[in-house]
Amino acid sequence: MRGRVAAAGACCHSPVMRKRSVTIDGHRTSISLEDAFWTELSALSQARGLSLNALVAEIDRGRTQEQTNLSSALRLYVLHELKQRTISRD
Repeated sequence: MRGRVAAAGACCHSPVMRKRSVTIDGHRTSISLEDAFWTELSALSQARGLSLNALVAEIDRGRTQEQTNLSSALRLYVLHELKQRTISRD
């Protein structure tokens, strides 16, 4: 079983956190996310015809009071969008 977990993880993006600077409503801020999330956010922003900064700002504005962490909100957005894509294919 352990070998399967290691093999499955080998195909995924690096779990290393990457810090990037983005501009949200004119303010620069740094966000740390894993490479896989940055890759998906970039693809999602391109699919919508938005810059990465514009998509991050939109997600930031849509956060609820329970979502105090922007990095977490971005991960949840990516998860939601990928789940929606999977549902629409079925």
